[in-house]
Amino acid sequence: MIAKIVLPFALVFGLHAQTYDLLLKGGHVIDPKNKVNGVMDVAVAAGKIARVAANIPPSQAKRVADVSGLFVTPGLIDIHVHVFPRAGMPGLERDSSVQPDAFSFRSGVTTMVDAGTTGVKTFPAFRDQVINKSQTRVLALLNIAAAGMGTGQEDDIALLDADAAAKMAAAHKGVIVGFKSAHYGGPGWESVEKAVAAGKITDLPVMIDFGYLNKVRNLSTLLLDKLRPGDIYTHCYSGHREEVLADGKVNPSIAAARKRGIIFDVGHGAGSFYWYVATPAFQQGFIPDSISTDLHSGSMNAGMKDMANVMAKILNLGSPLDRVIAMSTWNPAKEIKRTDLGHLDVGAEADVAVLRVDKGKFGFIDSAGAGNTGTQNIVCELTLRKGKAVWDLNARAAENWKSFAYKKAAWAK
Repeated sequence: MIAKIVLPFALVFGLHAQTYDLLLKGGHVIDPKNKVNGVMDVAVAAGKIARVAANIPPSQAKRVADVSGLFVTPGLIDIHVHVFPRAGMPGLERDSSVQPDAFSFRSGVTTMVDAGTTGVKTFPAFRDQVINKSQTRVLALLNIAAAGMGTGQEDDIALLDADAAAKMAAAHKGVIVGFKSAHYGGPGWESVEKAVAAGKITDLPVMIDFGYLNKVRNLSTLLLDKLRPGDIYTHCYSGHREEVLADGKVNPSIAAARKRGIIFDVGHGAGSFYWYVATPAFQQGFIPDSISTDLHSGSMNAGMKDMANVMAKILNLGSPLDRVIAMSTWNPAKEIKRTDLGHLDVGAEADVAVLRVDKGKFGFIDSAGAGNTGTQNIVCELTLRKGKAVWDLNARAAENWKSFAYKKAAWAK
């Protein structure tokens, strides 16, 4: 006869209790897609969101991170960056790209969209050298100019090939999430029209960096005639294209464009966000659909700083925090048609940002170097990528060193 083994209840419970790898405990969850805006816990298992609910028992997790007093959001999505360092590339006039992992996680960003650094000639190298080797999820808006930005070839009409761009996007579906027209100096609409043509073939959006106006190109025609609903106008507070007119009024074509579905994106950068444009625009109700940085080496140490800094500017201009989070998560996910991102659905990849909103007096700088003050600032405390802590400012998800199982490094053997 086999004896029946009776285990103590506490031991039996312990065998089954640790369902989750990590529990974010006590934070204020803001998940715009699911309309969650309140204190809840977020549990992670096997790199996925396992549960979002109130009062999940800490005993069910292998590790618990106390995030009370903080805001727990989907990982941030920055849809306008430049992250293909090309130093020494033949024919390159300038290169200001940065390495994505060196900059993303510390501001809560888990997904970056490179906005036109590469075209059909250079994208394969970008995918091989950066996209496939980065912890950050890196996607791309393919430049309609075959060689990409900074090559001096953006104005060559012969290199604006919609069919070739569409073919490249089809070959990298889900990674190339749209097209970019930028810095075109020709007299007409060739770059915009070719980018839109590629977008029509693939049913993908186009992002426009419109440059400067001329006798042929104007903002009204671009927004009301050339672009389609769902296309993205970046640098919306630049002031270079009469977004705000001389009388201080927002250009009427912007309101009309918004009604027909044109998307307006911040794209802060080194020369595309000014208080004298953004302030009256907000006062008149012209707020962005998405927040992005236009990250490059010329912007990262100037007025822009990082994604959290740009979000704080929008917060202080008057957008409530839940809307700022939507502009940085679910909205951009929808804009690039990657609706698997930007939310905390159970089963979704556990890309999470934990943010602190400080109260006080803070200073913020625009692209001209002009300062402004605000009463709130956003700081990233913790970032999870695929459930792993990749940025932890105050060791919230870390095991205490006294119980930590240290392993000797190879060099110490």
